[in-house]
Amino acid sequence: MPLAPAPVDDDDDDLDDDEDVVADDEVAPAAAGDRRAAEAALLYGHLRGVDLGLDAHLHADGSPRIVERRFVVADELAGHRLDHYLKRMIPRLSRTRIQAIVRTQLRRDGDDRPPKPSSPVAAGETYVIRRAARPEPPCPRTFAVLHDDDDVLVIDKPAGLPVHASAKFYFNTLTRVLSERFPGARLQICHRLDRETSGALVIARSPEAAAVVKGAFAAKQVAKAYLAIVHGQPPWPDESSDDGPAHVIDLPLRLSTERDPTRVPGVRMIAGAGGLPSVTRVRVVERAGALALVRCIPVTGRQHQIRAHLAAAGFPIAGDKLYAHGDEAFMRFCDTGLTPDLVRLFGLPRQALHAARVRFPHPRYSKQIQVDSPIPEELFDFLRRGGARVC
Repeated sequence: MPLAPAPVDDDDDDLDDDEDVVADDEVAPAAAGDRRAAEAALLYGHLRGVDLGLDAHLHADGSPRIVERRFVVADELAGHRLDHYLKRMIPRLSRTRIQAIVRTQLRRDGDDRPPKPSSPVAAGETYVIRRAARPEPPCPRTFAVLHDDDDVLVIDKPAGLPVHASAKFYFNTLTRVLSERFPGARLQICHRLDRETSGALVIARSPEAAAVVKGAFAAKQVAKAYLAIVHGQPPWPDESSDDGPAHVIDLPLRLSTERDPTRVPGVRMIAGAGGLPSVTRVRVVERAGALALVRCIPVTGRQHQIRAHLAAAGFPIAGDKLYAHGDEAFMRFCDTGLTPDLVRLFGLPRQALHAARVRFPHPRYSKQIQVDSPIPEELFDFLRRGGARVC
């Protein structure tokens, strides 16, 4: 059975969430293959014995798998032209691209004839987009299990593995890897982590367990702790000392709009007046030259909260393309992928944010489950070297 969608975890989200599985890949196959190999070396050259998903889009006989996405027309959208309906469902695609999809990839469920872009849609109709799978960016498809019982599973998600499908990732996703590793299991992901964030991720083994654990997340009955490597030396209490309580970053956060001074409205979070209340407690775990390892406890849960709070405090997370290096660098990364020049600029191929601990009520028994995830070796080495590139 396929995995059910996870609710949005508002601590951190995926940079690719606004992308869609039907986006075009206009790079020539040979050039794309060279780029994927180079990106794999830059991102994951330090890993050994890890499946990077270079052939995940292929069947065992070498033929491409099929990517499928289904749309069920809601009552309020009935009567729209088909191309206008698809534009509502996939806003980032151009009208020209949508019309090409209608001709070549889209069918109404149960009808093999291509529909007309101008035909009206009816409530309850199902439309299906199918295309041959293309090579996907490399990412680690191998993960460790931190906790496992009859009701819940906690895995150690590697940095680079997205939770759900997007324009660039379909087979190289946690949902797909889980279905392959636990065939037939009724797994449901209970929250989510950003693609570049590593660490503890909770998965329920049944719908009943999922209802309880997801409810605990929604009710803020789950305690989470993150480790982040930041630029600079924050004037915050050290964990090893008795300097009193943690420092509190209390800054409202809101999603940027086109009226804000940013080239990525709808992506960057803005700290300051007009936002929702947002609170993060922070203490310094270790100091190393121009870097510091900081433990972050999110009291509230907002999109990009830890990343935006640390940047607003003047101590951005190392490797954070958006909040540490700005819109231009972030857009370059989105356009070109990771290049040697960008690695030199960012200092680290991934953002140095790790979900180090999660504590939640067990869905069946009256006890708390606490699971710790050790900081990844590449982050530990990066800190020890004071920011020198290690991969």
